[in-house]
Amino acid sequence: MEEKRFRKNDSGFICLNCGFKVEPLGKSSRDHCPRCLCSIHIDINPGDRANDCLGLLRPIQVVTDPKKGYVIIYRCEKCGEVVRCRAAYPAKVQPDDIELLIKLTVPQQ
Repeated sequence: MEEKRFRKNDSGFICLNCGFKVEPLGKSSRDHCPRCLCSIHIDINPGDRANDCLGLLRPIQVVTDPKKGYVIIYRCEKCGEVVRCRAAYPAKVQPDDIELLIKLTVPQQ
């Protein structure tokens, strides 16, 4: 039997990059700050909290997907891995900063 790759883990946290108090999303796993979009390299599979890297994931680009909406692409400042995460926009609780999402749709140099 195949193990589920996604685990709901919707807890709030304080952003380690900007100090913003991030509330739970309410429907899925909240894993990044809606203000600065940064995250922590804590998951191997979404919500599992099984990665011991714990480096800062800084957004480097946002792409659009017809089914997933905005997808944030991160690079870990500690190990260099590039990971993707669906943006929390729109969202009822603390939606991601739409201006920052749009700004990051242009590849950064």
